[in-house]
Amino acid sequence: MTTTRAFVSLIGAGPGDPGLLTLRGKAALESADVVLFDYLANPELLRHAPQATTIYVGKKGFSEYIGQEQINALIVAQAQQSGGQRVARLKGGDVFVFGRGSEEAQACVDAGIPFEIVPGISSAIAAPAYAGIPVTHRGDARSFAVLTGNTEEGGAHYERLSGIDTLVLLMGVRNLGTIAAELVTAGRSPDTPAATIQWGTTPQQRVATGTLGTIAEAVKQAGLEAPAVTVVGEVARLRESLNWFRSPAERGSPLLGRQVAVTRTRGGSSGLSDLLRARGANVLEVPLIRFEETGEPDALHARLRDLSGVDWVALSSNQAVSALFAHLELLNLDARALGGVKLAAVGPSTARSLAERGLRADYVPPTPGARHLGEGLPASAGQTVLHLTSQVAEAELQTALEARGLRYVRAELYRTVPAVPELNELERLKAAEVITLASGSAARHLAALVGTEFKVAAMGPQTADAAREVGFTQVWVAASPSLDALADAAAEALSG
Repeated sequence: MTTTRAFVSLIGAGPGDPGLLTLRGKAALESADVVLFDYLANPELLRHAPQATTIYVGKKGFSEYIGQEQINALIVAQAQQSGGQRVARLKGGDVFVFGRGSEEAQACVDAGIPFEIVPGISSAIAAPAYAGIPVTHRGDARSFAVLTGNTEEGGAHYERLSGIDTLVLLMGVRNLGTIAAELVTAGRSPDTPAATIQWGTTPQQRVATGTLGTIAEAVKQAGLEAPAVTVVGEVARLRESLNWFRSPAERGSPLLGRQVAVTRTRGGSSGLSDLLRARGANVLEVPLIRFEETGEPDALHARLRDLSGVDWVALSSNQAVSALFAHLELLNLDARALGGVKLAAVGPSTARSLAERGLRADYVPPTPGARHLGEGLPASAGQTVLHLTSQVAEAELQTALEARGLRYVRAELYRTVPAVPELNELERLKAAEVITLASGSAARHLAALVGTEFKVAAMGPQTADAAREVGFTQVWVAASPSLDALADAAAEALSG
């Protein structure tokens, strides 16, 4: 008798592109205690279950690292463990389309464990779509069939498929020559268009085209292997005009298959990670810093209530802008509280954060960075500059301003503290080929955690200087303060 908490979600992970996971699948991962995932489930999806124990139950082609019966037993055992757990079984593609999900569901039924089926996008339709091949098309294909190419399961009776316009073969790349010959024997013309897509929807996607009579040799010449999907039918001709997705593998991206670590704040945006993945990189997101409330709230609030005597307010990060407006709201104030001062932003990104809140920065240095801000600020000697920042702000801004006879005042707006990664994250971080840095704090925390013998790509000159100061010698700098430029810098680092 199992507890009511025991529950199993059988989740279709989709064809490979992590963006094709369904919202229901994401929600099930977020609530899981344990995740079992296989060879065809993109491991990047595990980021939706940071709290869960993960177990690899890899199955690849004809060789199984763990048998299906063992997987069934493991699902049941994990669900019953510790008085009942929520188990997410992450399966490549769709749960029921040649996924043996029905066997896993039956194991739950036999053990009295409640379960759900979360359908996934099958590679049978997704891989052809990413290759520019629709499985149906008005005038060419009014029907399609999905077949297994696994000959261990017996004959396919291809003669019964004579009325089907499009055939989609899964798990058939190893036997493609035999399958093609049998389809011709069953009545298909050897001139029927065909295409094989390896690793469809992923950065590694590659495609070979031909006819039913030539596709096996075309696949061999291209070096395509499993996992692959083969489409046979007139719709394969449409790739010539509908080929919309050109993968990093086909573009020859320098980031393809390379290990890139993205350091960020805990809970921060993964926009850079998405860009890197789109270029084919294997991305590890590692939170190195986190933000906490200021340790001096009374002093900060007193300063924000009364800005008399302040000529300029300097903001040196996006977090500073966010924290400033959070504190203004706590004080029942808004942007009008800043009406009597001028605003300086350390760079375009910080200026954009201000603009999103309806404020235009009065000064942004042509070259981003605290030193450049201090040297170029259009203020007169004797004026007061209030720097709203963290407790670990670099001294560059203060030094540059005081050298010009300006009065520098700092208020602690928030605190920056180290975020200690999990042990497995640290091990993967040490294996990274290049690490991106968006702040000087990240550079310092990275050096303290794993040393400085790494290639790093820095968001700007200030971050690059901070990285060099703590001992990094292989530093590449983004040409502009944008995520695209930082991704370019990572690619340049990997290109030597």
